[in-house]
Amino acid sequence: MKNFKTKPFAYFIFTLFAICFAAIALITNEEIVDVWSTVKIAYKTIPILLILWLGFTKYAWKWSVFQAWLVPFPYIEGTWQGNIQTTWKNPKTGEIPGPIPVILTIKQSFSRISCVMRTAEMTSSSHFADFWLDSDEQLRKLGYCYVSNPSVSVAERSQPHQGTIVLDIIGNPVNKLRGTYWTSRKTTGEVELIFHCRERLDEYPNDLGEHPMKDQ
Repeated sequence: MKNFKTKPFAYFIFTLFAICFAAIALITNEEIVDVWSTVKIAYKTIPILLILWLGFTKYAWKWSVFQAWLVPFPYIEGTWQGNIQTTWKNPKTGEIPGPIPVILTIKQSFSRISCVMRTAEMTSSSHFADFWLDSDEQLRKLGYCYVSNPSVSVAERSQPHQGTIVLDIIGNPVNKLRGTYWTSRKTTGEVELIFHCRERLDEYPNDLGEHPMKDQ
C-alpha cells in the first residue's frame, strides 16, 4: 500500500527527531559543544524513534489526526453491509435475480488489507487487495482479487470461481463503498455497502435475509 505522502512524512520525522533530540539533551543535561556530543545525543534518540515508529504502525496510524495529510489511505476495517445486483440470468427462466444481501469484512493493518465477502450461499476471500489513491486524478478506490467458494448445497448452479472487485470509497469519514465486479464465470454486477461496525463478523447474519435464488 502507499503508506505515506513523501514530503509530509519527511517533515513529520524531522520534527519528531528534533523534539526527541531536544528532550534528551534537556533530561541528560548534556551540552552540545562539538560534533561528537551531537552524535551522542542523536544516537540516544534512535531507540526512542524506533519505539514511536512501532507504536505508530500498530495503533496511531488509525487516528483521525494523521489521516489525509500523513496517511493517505482511510481506516475502513470492520463489517460492511449491503447488496449485490448481478447481471447473471437464470438459464431456466431468463430472469435476473433480485438484490443479494451481503456483508464485507475488512481486516486492515498499516501495511496490509484483506477482504472477505459473505452471502447466504457463498464466501469469497481476497488474495490481493490495495488502495488506488490519486487526488490529482480524483481516484479513491479499493480493489481486490478474490476466490469465491459457494456452499456445497448450491454446487449444481454455482461453481467456485475467481473475480475482481473495484469499490469507490465514499465519505469523509468513509461511510459507503460502491462499485462493480466481474468474474471468471463471465458475470458482472454492482455492489453497494454501508459501514456497519468495527467488529469483523465471522459469519453471515441470518437476519439479513435469504439468497434470492434459494428455492430455484
